[in-house]
Amino acid sequence: MEGSLENLGIVLGLLTVLWLLSVKLRDASIIDLFWGVGFAVIAWSTILREMGREGETLGWRGWLLSSLVTIWGGRLGAYLWWRNRGKGEDRRYAAMRDSFGKNFWWISYPVVFVLQGVLMWVVSFPIQAGILLGDTRSLGAEGIAGVGIFALGLIFEAVGDWQLARFKGDPKNAGRVMDRGLWRYTRHPNYFGDFCVWWGMFLIAAEGGGGWTVFSPVLMSFLLLKVSGVSLLEKDIGGRRPGYGEYVRRTNAFFPGPPKE
Repeated sequence: MEGSLENLGIVLGLLTVLWLLSVKLRDASIIDLFWGVGFAVIAWSTILREMGREGETLGWRGWLLSSLVTIWGGRLGAYLWWRNRGKGEDRRYAAMRDSFGKNFWWISYPVVFVLQGVLMWVVSFPIQAGILLGDTRSLGAEGIAGVGIFALGLIFEAVGDWQLARFKGDPKNAGRVMDRGLWRYTRHPNYFGDFCVWWGMFLIAAEGGGGWTVFSPVLMSFLLLKVSGVSLLEKDIGGRRPGYGEYVRRTNAFFPGPPKE
């Protein structure tokens, strides 16, 4: 798509500045705050670029996708800032820092910052396509389903994060397993919500001619299930949370379902 490479350049430029800041702060986890916001940057840079081109038509579908990803990204960024403020570097990045030692400052640039920037750009293709295709048709069944799935995902993410924050905020729950609310039906309501968000936005874009961007939600699903989501989080959580094995036995890992009593 014409202009998409410009979006990649903008994202990598911003992440380079963020990397330099992380070197100064000795905190690579500040990139997490940019993950959601970065998608909004891609969306609105595409919008602004298209508005500046003579003869280009911006369909309302692009405006809808840009608005939805901004709501999602803004909420996620604000929540992560609130959750992580004053806590120092996330243990994932701290472990990488220990592993690479004095070389971490430069290794973190391609391995953490550039990699996430490229992933952000690839995953955002339904949003870019939804804007650039300029489809002006009314929302049909596929698009309405997409909005509904997006809304379901946003609710799962926001409510799951709120419930977990309340649980962790109670000193009586120290060391205990969160198995209430949405967490009673899936061990990862926030990741399931993220899954729905991206499939929802894909359906909206697909109805406007962006069906070829299906690799985006497929890639995000793979990351959530096998790489940086469920698999990574559960790698050592059993040792940190007594009773987690029993929780695993009775609770679905990803897709919500009744607990197995």
